[in-house]
Amino acid sequence: MDLEKIEGLVKIIENSSLKQFTYKDDSVKIVMSKLDNPPVVASGAFGQSYMAPQEPKESAVEAGEEEEKLFITSPIVGTFYSASAPDVPAYVKVGDRVKRGQTVCILEAMKLMNEIQCDWDCEIEAVLVSNEQKVEYGQPLFRVKRL
Repeated sequence: MDLEKIEGLVKIIENSSLKQFTYKDDSVKIVMSKLDNPPVVASGAFGQSYMAPQEPKESAVEAGEEEEKLFITSPIVGTFYSASAPDVPAYVKVGDRVKRGQTVCILEAMKLMNEIQCDWDCEIEAVLVSNEQKVEYGQPLFRVKRL
C-alpha cells in the first residue's frame, strides 16, 4: 500500500463518524482510532496488544473517603477468553495479585489471539465479563486496585 492511499484513508476516517478502522492484507495491517482520551496501547508482533488500564472519574465512597478505582479495558472489539485453553485455569481470578506485564486474558479478533497484560502491580477486585463473551472497544474487563 502506498503513502497516497494511506493518506486518503486517514482523511476519510478523520471526516467520518467512525471511531476505529482496521485494514489488513497479506503484508500490512493498519489500525486507526479517533479518541478523546486514548488509552496507552502498543501492538507487538503477531497481534499482541498491551494496554494501560484506564482510570475512571473519582467517586466518593459512602464513608466520605475517596478510593482509587481502576479498570483494565478492552483495546479492541473481540471475544474474551479467561485462559489460553478450555482445560487450563484462568490467567487471573478475583483476589489475585497481578505483577506488571503479567497476562490477564486473551482477546480474539479476526482469528488473532491478543494477550492483554497489566501495566502495573495490582489486585483483581472483579472480573466484569464472562468467558467467550463478545466485548467492545473500551469495555471494562477487570476492576483492579493498585498495590
